[in-house]
Amino acid sequence: MKRKHLSLAIGCVLLSSMPVAWAQDAAPATASPATNATTLDSVKVTARKREETLQDVPVAVTAFTPETLDKLNIKDLGDLDAQVPNLTVYAARGSTSTVTAYIRGVGQADPLWGVDPGVGIYLDDVYIARPQGALLDVFDVERIEVLRGPQGTLYGKNTIGGAIKYISRGLPQETTGFASVTVGNYNQLDVKAALGGEIGGKDSGLRGRVSVASMNRDGFGENKFNGQEVSDKEINAVRLQLGAYSQDDFDVQFAFDYLDDQSGVRGGKLLSANTSATANFLFPGLSAYTPMDSRYDIYSAMPNVNDTEMKGLSATVNWRPNENWAFKYVVAKRESDTETNIDFDMTPFPVADVKAFYSDSQVTNEVQANYDGGGRARGVVGVYHFDGDAGGQVLNNFFGLSFGDTQGVVNTSSFSIYTDWTFDLTDRLKLDVGARYTDEDKHAVAYNIGYTDATFTTPNGVVAANFDKTINFKNVSPKASLDFQVTPDIMVYGLASRGFKSGGYNIRANTTAVPRSGEPFDDESVDSFEVGSKMSFLDQRLFLNLSAFHNKYKDIQLSVFTQYIDGNGNPQFFGDFTNAGKGTVNGVEVEYQFLPTANWLISGNLAWLDAKYDEFITGGVNVADTQYFTNAPEFSGALNLEYRTDLANGGNLSARVTYSYQSEVYPTTDLSEAIKQPGYGLLSAGVVWRANDAWSFSLQGTNLADEEYRTTGYNLQAALGVLSGFYGPPRQYSLTARYDF
Repeated sequence: MKRKHLSLAIGCVLLSSMPVAWAQDAAPATASPATNATTLDSVKVTARKREETLQDVPVAVTAFTPETLDKLNIKDLGDLDAQVPNLTVYAARGSTSTVTAYIRGVGQADPLWGVDPGVGIYLDDVYIARPQGALLDVFDVERIEVLRGPQGTLYGKNTIGGAIKYISRGLPQETTGFASVTVGNYNQLDVKAALGGEIGGKDSGLRGRVSVASMNRDGFGENKFNGQEVSDKEINAVRLQLGAYSQDDFDVQFAFDYLDDQSGVRGGKLLSANTSATANFLFPGLSAYTPMDSRYDIYSAMPNVNDTEMKGLSATVNWRPNENWAFKYVVAKRESDTETNIDFDMTPFPVADVKAFYSDSQVTNEVQANYDGGGRARGVVGVYHFDGDAGGQVLNNFFGLSFGDTQGVVNTSSFSIYTDWTFDLTDRLKLDVGARYTDEDKHAVAYNIGYTDATFTTPNGVVAANFDKTINFKNVSPKASLDFQVTPDIMVYGLASRGFKSGGYNIRANTTAVPRSGEPFDDESVDSFEVGSKMSFLDQRLFLNLSAFHNKYKDIQLSVFTQYIDGNGNPQFFGDFTNAGKGTVNGVEVEYQFLPTANWLISGNLAWLDAKYDEFITGGVNVADTQYFTNAPEFSGALNLEYRTDLANGGNLSARVTYSYQSEVYPTTDLSEAIKQPGYGLLSAGVVWRANDAWSFSLQGTNLADEEYRTTGYNLQAALGVLSGFYGPPRQYSLTARYDF
């Protein structure tokens, strides 16, 4: 069958396995459900340059439509992890909008420059290289997609674990928009709005859209030292889009996004009084600071500043010279600046006070050519170039005696060529093959010195590191998959792929005390083998998607907070970065949707993950049996139970209850039992009333049982006497009024 009916906008979605939304938004039941078909919606997408549903895509992926995001009360990317198998996403350290993301046990928790993430985050096809500001809030979104497993042949840089794609609303021809206001406990006040349509009259060829959001609430806790709020939220964001269209074969689109996060520092809990003899000798009152009842209250004398500013500008050119070929060029520039204060000891004394400044910039260029002649072969070829500078300065004040300054910059210049093709071997059997070649240079400049006092103005003559080094990484990552349509409703597939993430330099290096820390760490790779199925039963009232995978993970990059012994025999803090060795990650994932009647929808997921080290060399000894993967719970899942019905006045009502669970997890590489989070469950619920085509109202509640659970923490007792933890949000509830036009 020929596939030449696609518009330019559809044809230029140059991805051969883009995710597709689950049919979470099956049409609500009518007042007379017996007279209507009780089937789940078959959501149409252009995943491989032709219309198909999730059940046709041989990839482990989950995606969310705007309606699903609203119903599940997804406020930012951190709310996705319960709804996606084997996904862990949360705010890093003491921040509000810095992201930590893991998929299938692969990720990176260290937000410092020189350390690349293991999960790629994309905003409208543009890769966000640094985690600062990347915990994106959800507003005016078309869909969010989460791809699990290596994605190098299509999504590019640093997708060794997977990719998260945030896709904004497109440019409409007709004038459309919305405005919403949300109020909630902790004095929450969120205002969001968007307006888009043609500019200059009908058939002008010009379209635009502007979206704005202001998200604010009081803090979850209090700084008992100065009375200021902590864990508050103050984020403003805007997106502007402009497009010029010439017929159906050519268009140019410009986009600008801006985020300003002026939230205060995150509150955390001191898990024990400081155990350092040095600290307690220097600060006699330190022992009085013991764990408080609140998991958010702190005693800190550091500034309540945790600001991030992020902005991006992009231009996209789409050209479709004929029905068989579509070309796309994307050029983008992104920048971000962050100032953050982390009081690791959470007391007024300078036991472990860290002030950090981050400054990042990147320029990306990507050209894609997509072919679909309507025959048995179709595919994409692309060329990608990334050039970015990530740098900053970290000022460490330990015990009011040791004042260290870590500063520098890492330039990454990466060039890659990729391709991915699908071949119809028969009407039911398809082969997908692809590969990516990467040539990447990392140029690191580090200057780590000591100062005499907390003003950081007079050097003490100690130079921990001073180097200017470059290293090159080359890699070829292939992919091959077969999928077979067993019946019209059942497809099975098998997939083999390789993921790659380049190495680099530890910018915390102390080459004086630990000479090897100035040497580069190696690139890491994952060989992933996966089988799965996409199934539909009961006349499309039940969707059941399964996947099982076996990953061989090599040269695992780990950031470790540890210590070294100085010349006087005293332990000193050290931020190490190393390659752990080898690991094996096995897992099973289940996603399901069931429409037992026209009124009820049951959906969710189940996941099992077995991540183990095969080799972990420390001091010449393999300690793999005593090590654990971080952010890799063995069991996790979620159950959504929703009731929907039409109302007599033409509106509709839906009510949802969600329970999610994850087993115990080690959030940090020190594997502290005191930081380890035991298994826990979260309960949330929501009611959405759509009064008519324009007005809707929703009442939402999250963590209704007010469960206490740690997302991360620090055990620095050996060097600094510090044991502290950061926790997920408490019970929250909100009411939203929205007007669409």
